[in-house]
Amino acid sequence: MVRRFSRRAFLKSGSLAAGSTLCGGFSILPGGEPPSEKLNIGIIGAGGKGGTDLAGVSSENIAALCDVDNRRAAPALKRYPKAARYTDYRKMLEKEKGLDAVTVSTPDHHHAPAALMAMALGRHVYCQKPLTHSVSEARLMRAAAKKYKVATQMGNQGHSEHGSRRMVELIRSGTLGIVSEVHVWSNRPIWPQGINRPARAQPVPAGLDWDLWLGPAPQRPYHEAYVPFKWRGWWDFGTGALGDMACHCWDVAYWALELGLPESIEAESSPLFKETAPQWSVIRYRFPAIPGRPAVKLTWYDGPKRPPAELFEGEAVTTNGSIIIGDKGKLYIPHYWGDGKLLPKKNFIGFKAPGASLPRSPGHYREWITACKGGPAALSDFDYSAQLTEAVLLGNLAVRLGGRIDWDAKNMKAIGRPEADVFVKRAYRPGYMS
Repeated sequence: MVRRFSRRAFLKSGSLAAGSTLCGGFSILPGGEPPSEKLNIGIIGAGGKGGTDLAGVSSENIAALCDVDNRRAAPALKRYPKAARYTDYRKMLEKEKGLDAVTVSTPDHHHAPAALMAMALGRHVYCQKPLTHSVSEARLMRAAAKKYKVATQMGNQGHSEHGSRRMVELIRSGTLGIVSEVHVWSNRPIWPQGINRPARAQPVPAGLDWDLWLGPAPQRPYHEAYVPFKWRGWWDFGTGALGDMACHCWDVAYWALELGLPESIEAESSPLFKETAPQWSVIRYRFPAIPGRPAVKLTWYDGPKRPPAELFEGEAVTTNGSIIIGDKGKLYIPHYWGDGKLLPKKNFIGFKAPGASLPRSPGHYREWITACKGGPAALSDFDYSAQLTEAVLLGNLAVRLGGRIDWDAKNMKAIGRPEADVFVKRAYRPGYMS
C-alpha cells in the first residue's frame, strides 16, 4: 500500500506537472513513456483471450500468472519464466502482496469472484466482457470499484477506438436528429447452443484442473463439450451470443444515448433448453425517456436473424453491426465498433462533421495502465461497463423466462416474476463468494 500511494503521489507531484504534456486528456511524459515505474500485474487466465490481454499489458512487470490449464497457458509460462505460477487465483491474490493490478480473462462465471476479491485487496482490475455472469454481480462490481477507489476497465476494446468515439460525438451533436430506435445484431453463436448436457463423462485431460475450472459453478463431470471456448453457450459458465457480443456491438449507441437500464424486455427465440442458450434470439428492449431524449427501443438479433432489409438503404448487411435511427437519418456501423455510414446518403451531401468533444485514447490497454498510475479513469471503467453489462444480461433473463419482463431497476426485480430471482442472483459453490 505504501508503494501504491507513493506512485500516485508522484503522478500528482509538481515535477510531473512541469514536465508532462496533455494529449487527448491523458498525461504523458515527453517521449510517450508513463511517468512512473512499472506496475506489478497478476494475470488471471493466461491462455486463450488471456494471451491477448497479457500482450496488451506486457509493457509492465508481469509478476504472477494464474491458469487452470497448463497446455493453454504454456506460451505465457514460457515467455515469463520468472513470474510466480498459480492455478488458483484466490491463492495468488492472497500470497502475492506486491501486486498492483490484475487482468481477469477467464470464462464469464469467474469474472466477478476474481475481480471482487482483487478490488477488496486494493488491486486495480481489467476484466474481460461481459463484465459479469449475472445482473447482481454487475451491481456488486460497480459498487466495489467505487468503494475501493481502484482503476478499472472492461475489455470492450471498441470503446477506446477513435472511430467509436467519433460516432458518439456525431450522434450527440444531433446529426441524426431525435433518436428513438436502435437495431443491433451478431452472427454468434459460432459454438454449439440449444443442446442438452452430454450423457457420458470423459477423462479430464492432463494439465487441466477441472475442479478449479468449474470454480463457483455447480459440480459436473468433465466433457469436451465445455472447453475450450464452447463454454459460452452453457448457462452455468457463459452468457450466450448476447453476453459475448452485445458489450461490443451495443457500445456506441448505449454510450451516445446514455441508455441506462431498460424498463421492459421482451424475447423470442428458438426452442429453449435447460442448460444452454438458444440457437437464436430476438430481444426487444425499451429504455425510458430522459431529459433531451425520448424513450428508445433497442432490438437485438443473433444467429441467423437480422433487422429488416429496408433499414440498410441498399448497403450490404454485415455479420455484426448496428443501426441507430433518428428523425433526420440513420447511422450504420457495419462492425462491432468504429466508423459508420450516414444513411440515406442523399440526406448528408455536404455534411460537416462536428468537432471533437471526447478525449482520444492512447490505446485500450494503455488507457487502463495510465489510470492505474493515477491518470484519468478509463472511459469503459466499471462505473460505465457494469451498467452496460446489466442491461445486456437482462435480455438473457427475458429469454430464460420467456416473453416479456418489466424491470424494477431500483429493487433489482422482474415485476411479478419471482421465478427470475434465481437468475438475477446466482448461487455459488462454497469458497468463491461470501
